[in-house]
Amino acid sequence: MSLTIGFATPTNLWNESFEAKRQILQQLDDAGIDQVYMADHVSFRDGSGTDGFVEIAALSQLHPSIRVMISVYLLALRHPLPVARQLATMSQIAPGRFTLGVGVGGEDRHEIEVCGVDPSTRGRRTNESLEIIRGLMSGDAIDFSGEFFELDQARIKPAIPSNTPIIIGGRSNAALARTARYGDGWVGTWCSARRFGEAVGIIAEEAEALGRGEVDWQHGYQPWVGVAATTEKARNLVAAEMESFYKVPFAAFEKYTPYGTAAQVADSLRPYLDAGCSMINLKVVAQSDRSAIEAASEIADMLRS
Repeated sequence: MSLTIGFATPTNLWNESFEAKRQILQQLDDAGIDQVYMADHVSFRDGSGTDGFVEIAALSQLHPSIRVMISVYLLALRHPLPVARQLATMSQIAPGRFTLGVGVGGEDRHEIEVCGVDPSTRGRRTNESLEIIRGLMSGDAIDFSGEFFELDQARIKPAIPSNTPIIIGGRSNAALARTARYGDGWVGTWCSARRFGEAVGIIAEEAEALGRGEVDWQHGYQPWVGVAATTEKARNLVAAEMESFYKVPFAAFEKYTPYGTAAQVADSLRPYLDAGCSMINLKVVAQSDRSAIEAASEIADMLRS
């Protein structure tokens, strides 16, 4: 089983010159990174966020072959038809290099509410949207009547390539059921390797019952990691960054956040590979972006060996 290594968009990338941005993407490629990924938020916590499709579109044009991924896109906050159009457009500007991760969000209920969506409906809205998008991928006109969406002869051309991966994120059993029905894989976070293996088994069993037993699954794990010369320094770096982003104490995440040297982080992640993980998306916190890329390269080498 080949292992895909992803790297979160470097912190200062968009502050660099165009040529510097290209050089950074080349450094990632040279470091053995397969894809650059980023999250998607409309108005997170204090109003922060980055539009997932806009950023991966820009990233895709900075390097000719590196893959790009949204991990994960808050699909419930959008209408599925324009999202399908975005997928079709990405398949033209970065053919064969794009992966869509889909999640329901929930860390910030207000973000969902200000988009006019009842947070209690986000799972059902996501399911309807995925069903619509799957139908539109053929390029044929479709009709749809559901709880949230009504479509009459909706069509997106050119057709979205059927090999465009849609990976489902989330920790709940509902997310695993969503993967079994609509996904090409699952991306987990904040879970143990034991739970990861259980999730993979649940997806396989439910997919088989749905007649989707032949899917070439792409299951991933997406951790924050802290890397430095000492365990204490690595912990301090990643704790400060996560507390700044999530606005909650690091203790809430520490159990599932590897930190230490690159070798220590690789040792912490290896059990996920044994549990069926074929994609590791790393959010590396280090002394600098360059140090983070170097650490990711070391971790990738050790996991692949």
